[in-house]
Amino acid sequence: MEKKLNQDQLLSRRKLLTTLGIVGATAASGTALGNTGVAMPAKKERLESYGSVVEMLKDQSLKEGALVQTYGYYNAGDGGATNYKIEKAKSDDKKDIDLGLKLNNGLIAVLINVQSVNYKMFGAVGDGVNDDSIQIKAAHDYANAHDMPVINFSGEYWLKKANNVEIYTNVDWGSSIFHIDETTNTPGNGRFKILPRKATIKIELSESEKKSFLSRFKPGVKVIPELAAFKNCLVNISDKNDKIGFRAGAKFDGQSWAREELFYVEEHGSIIGDIAWSFKDYTSFTAFPADTSYLTVNGGTFYLSGDSPGTKYVRNGFAISRSRTIIQNQWVGLEPGKSDISMSPRSGFYSYSNVYDVKLENIRLIPYEQDREGTARDVSAGTYGIGGARILNALFRNITAEGGPIHWGVFGTNLNKNFRVENCKLNRIDVHFHCWNLYIKDSSIGYRGISVTGGGDLSIENTSCFSRSFINFRRDFGSKWDGNILMRNCRFIPSTLGETSVLDFNPQDFDYKYPLGFGRSIIVENLLIDFKTVSDSVAACWLMKIPAFSKTKSGHRLFFPNYVEFRNVMVQGREQGVRLFGIINPQNYQVDKVGGYDGAHLNSNSQIVFNQVQLEDLSKVASRKIIPFHFVILGDKNNKYEDQYALYPEIRMVDCKNVVAMFGDSKVDVAFDRCSLSSVSGTNEGKMPGRFTFNNCLFRPTSKSEMTHYYLLKAELGTSLTNCTISAPVINGVHKPEQIDRFDIIVPNKTVRYNHLNTQLGNDIIAYYKQKGLAINPKFISMLKSHHQLEAENI
Repeated sequence: MEKKLNQDQLLSRRKLLTTLGIVGATAASGTALGNTGVAMPAKKERLESYGSVVEMLKDQSLKEGALVQTYGYYNAGDGGATNYKIEKAKSDDKKDIDLGLKLNNGLIAVLINVQSVNYKMFGAVGDGVNDDSIQIKAAHDYANAHDMPVINFSGEYWLKKANNVEIYTNVDWGSSIFHIDETTNTPGNGRFKILPRKATIKIELSESEKKSFLSRFKPGVKVIPELAAFKNCLVNISDKNDKIGFRAGAKFDGQSWAREELFYVEEHGSIIGDIAWSFKDYTSFTAFPADTSYLTVNGGTFYLSGDSPGTKYVRNGFAISRSRTIIQNQWVGLEPGKSDISMSPRSGFYSYSNVYDVKLENIRLIPYEQDREGTARDVSAGTYGIGGARILNALFRNITAEGGPIHWGVFGTNLNKNFRVENCKLNRIDVHFHCWNLYIKDSSIGYRGISVTGGGDLSIENTSCFSRSFINFRRDFGSKWDGNILMRNCRFIPSTLGETSVLDFNPQDFDYKYPLGFGRSIIVENLLIDFKTVSDSVAACWLMKIPAFSKTKSGHRLFFPNYVEFRNVMVQGREQGVRLFGIINPQNYQVDKVGGYDGAHLNSNSQIVFNQVQLEDLSKVASRKIIPFHFVILGDKNNKYEDQYALYPEIRMVDCKNVVAMFGDSKVDVAFDRCSLSSVSGTNEGKMPGRFTFNNCLFRPTSKSEMTHYYLLKAELGTSLTNCTISAPVINGVHKPEQIDRFDIIVPNKTVRYNHLNTQLGNDIIAYYKQKGLAINPKFISMLKSHHQLEAENI
């Protein structure tokens, strides 16, 4: 017999109907149908309400078709309130059974009228005992199946199983807190997996299409019609039979990469992503369809237990393989009172794979410990907070992840193209193999520095780096950068008392199976080198370090930039300035422009400019077997230049003080403007095959010890001085005007060599001759005012 409802129950029932959207719909339908005179049969629905889901599940009187409202999951008001419809379980519909709650009478309670889900609706407890990952997974499974967001603004949850919670829809965690038990970390399994909706596609071309494609697919290509059918796809192509990127080092023996490329296809086969390689064939050709909407995961705090077991790479956060994914506004750190004692390397709290157009922003993250005191507790390999491979168009903005000497780099990626870092504070940025187009702006990079190999545009602006080198081009992958390098308005903060460098190119003489070199152009402007943390450092700081070989033993020539410029380089924190760099065997380098020298003309193919660089005063450095220098380019006169693409540089130094430079037998055009020169020398024998030009320069040797010749300026194309001044040497702090005859330029009252226009003697020289009671010969003065190298050099 049906129960009689009192007034309060009627109100509750009406409230429930309103909540479920039934009253309005029924009324509207009745009115509309009433106007047509058609009567609708009344359908009776049994309406029930419970304080909790647990209470509902215990009620065996529920009938099929009943509508139920609950006010909580375990208790009223605990956040798990929702609505259900009671249905008969279908044995052939496992999905509905899985998503519904089983009742004791063979029925199931199925969620209805749901616009979004939260974890309490699925029974998450948040008491530190329950494994909430089970209920969290159920919530996302439901959201994924019904294409609705997960909105869980608050709560505290404990994740104890590495259960690959799949995410296909937007998530907003607000201030929710997640405690991750890292003892259950496993290789390859993220706690959360952000996945695409569409499956990958194996690209299959006919023989004619393949031939046409391979003929087009080369550096510089912008449109490939054969791929028009794969628009809105990220495409990966590789040839495992053509290995490149062999990794140098005994522990990496045999490690290499297949020749591989990554790009995105737009309308009519237009492609995004510069192509670096040409291919003879391929063994894998795959398209990854990109979703047509952006998926956003917002908010959340993640506490890690820090005790991941084992020695294999494990994951403890997000595995992202969906293009157009945005993760933002998150905090990641260790549980209060916990330390990172993990012995297993982590592959990234955020780990990306085969993705296009992704963004990570407003994140606090941590780098993980690796090099702990002693060796017994060292992690066996690099361990990363952000990792992944095959990433195109990634933006990382406002991320903080700093650490100290015991921490490994927070970034560790491979095949990362069009990689942008903005407004970040990170202990390292690292791309092992094949970075292409890296942009760093308004950021601060810490102890582990910037470590990359690859090519394209490397642009760094308004950024500081506290490390041994501002940019370390990874030695294990050949220290190569095949593209343009631009640094502007940056600060380099040396972190060690030892030698440091701004750009560190240091490959081994090893066959990496691809071209090696130091950029196609390098421009560094407005660089401040700040020694405030190591103010007692006396070690050399180099603008650029390159190896002592220009051709490998296997016969591969290294490429050299066609333009290098360092402008406005200043030093703070110590008086000692910087050194420039040295080039050995220019005849073996390869430049991408034609140059040459025929004894009458030097056609330079590379310009090297140093403008207002604060140089180290080398007069305070004791001479050893190797004379200290700022810049040196030394060729072997017995070793012929390879061809017209060898290095024939034009070198310009402007507003630099106390320059010590050596050019040997190199084919080079050298000019100094408004510089003071401690020592400039060409070859010891004969003439340098090139030219020397000096404008408004001061010749004033300063050194720790005496030299036989302070300047050696004989050059086949001539040596010219305009408006220059010649002063006395200062040796170990003592003026030595009597040694002016060691200049190879003049011998007072006897000789004037080379081309001169308005050369003058320094006041110290004039005072010395007055003191000796010696007059300056008018003919000698006339030769200083104007002298041509074809004229007699002796008075």
